Amino acid sequence: MNHSTFIAMAIFVAVASASAHADTVTDWNQTAIQVIRAAGVSGAPGTRSLAMMHAAMSDAINSVQGRYTRYIATVAAVPGASAEVAAAAAARQILVQLYPKQKTMVDEAYAESVKGIPDGDAKSAGVALGEQVAAAVQADRAADGANVPDTYRPLTSPGVWVPTTPPATEQYARVKPWVLKSADQFRPGPPPQLSSERYTRDYNETKNMGGIRSTARTPEQTEAVKFWGTANLAPGWQAAARQLSAAKGLSLVENARLFALLNMGTANTFITDWDAKFTYNFWRPVTAIRNGDIDANDATERDPGWAPLNATPMHPEYPSQASISAGLAVGILESVFGPNPAIPITATDLMDPKLKREFKSTGQMAEEHINVRIWGGIHFRNSLEVGYDMGQKIAAYLIDNSLKPVR
Repeated sequence: MNHSTFIAMAIFVAVASASAHADTVTDWNQTAIQVIRAAGVSGAPGTRSLAMMHAAMSDAINSVQGRYTRYIATVAAVPGASAEVAAAAAARQILVQLYPKQKTMVDEAYAESVKGIPDGDAKSAGVALGEQVAAAVQADRAADGANVPDTYRPLTSPGVWVPTTPPATEQYARVKPWVLKSADQFRPGPPPQLSSERYTRDYNETKNMGGIRSTARTPEQTEAVKFWGTANLAPGWQAAARQLSAAKGLSLVENARLFALLNMGTANTFITDWDAKFTYNFWRPVTAIRNGDIDANDATERDPGWAPLNATPMHPEYPSQASISAGLAVGILESVFGPNPAIPITATDLMDPKLKREFKSTGQMAEEHINVRIWGGIHFRNSLEVGYDMGQKIAAYLIDNSLKPVR
């Protein structure tokens, strides 16, 4: 992902009634996205921030209501506290600690969040509880490896020039995941051999469909690629969760669990994906297709001038981040709303509100998220299939091992 990923993190996906169902959790989800955007943070670090905030909010609310198990259960429960205030205080502390230059924005959101709650013991207890829970989450992530120096060593030989732009946040391959045992827990096997039928199939599909001058790609497919460029992929799942929550009228504690699972899982997709990407270092289509004469495969003809429709991200091809995120999001959302919930979703690009994408279900949106990476020329289909399966496994593990119902 590039800088624009989280600049577009405020993409709005909603049904007409969504605002009527907003609560402390969904309000702070949008506030956090705005804070991350204002700070110029992108990609994996942004997902870490959202995971920290939503885990803290879920723990704060369940320290009052006790409906689900907590990510960190060391803070004593306070049943008499205001759950809304506890959640808001936790969110404020996480965001101010991560983004101190955005403190004014965060404080304004906090004041708005708690202004309707009368002063008193419940409010005071909520503030204290939220801050304690946030501190516990901050301590848990303080040494998770996200802030270690970038020491990526470019692959080269003495004296040979290589591109000097470093890959995006390579250190996340070694970051401590959320709930998972290790970053490589769901590491897939290697990509296909270059001589295999599968690689040949994928090479020629992407070459045919994904080139900037492709005549096989339809205008409708090109439009989808441009809408779902890297900038708009990640925000869609946050907004889809808000829409589904609004349509189903989830309670505060249910939203807390939903968004904690979604965002811990999304953070995990970067960690597990980067582990696999930098283990295999598989080439991108633009590299493969311009070097089709050196792969020992007579069925992959070289095109020396081939270029993808999308800009190629600065990290290896296998597996696909977009498809891992899609698999994870669908898994989490289906666990709450049922298989392939048939609730229409309208995605509206915040940068150009005239641009919209409409879907009959989350499954349909996931399918398009996968296909646009081929139509855009930056992935092979096997990488997308493997990535989606990884995302589904991460979702299932999180659901089975965290934030479980207690009554």
